[in-house]
Amino acid sequence: MLERTRDKDQTAVTFVLPPGHPAGETSVVGDFNSWRPGTHRFNPRQDGSRAVTIDLPLDKQFAFRYLAADGWWFDEETADGHDGRNSLLHT
Repeated sequence: MLERTRDKDQTAVTFVLPPGHPAGETSVVGDFNSWRPGTHRFNPRQDGSRAVTIDLPLDKQFAFRYLAADGWWFDEETADGHDGRNSLLHT
């Protein structure tokens, strides 16, 4: 799930994973972090979900995916779109 807070200078995008899925360390990887795994790792929330927030410039499109333990890549079902390989996010 994606949560967004927009202000005059940027959009804070919070990427959220449901409780227990997937197991193990997971990070969001995309063109906003040069596709570097581990740069934006998910952190636990009190409700059992995990999240990470990234501040991004306004009115841009970004490609991203999630990378979990054992090299398992997966997409965000609620993304703004998909290009056949990646999830897409519009700020």
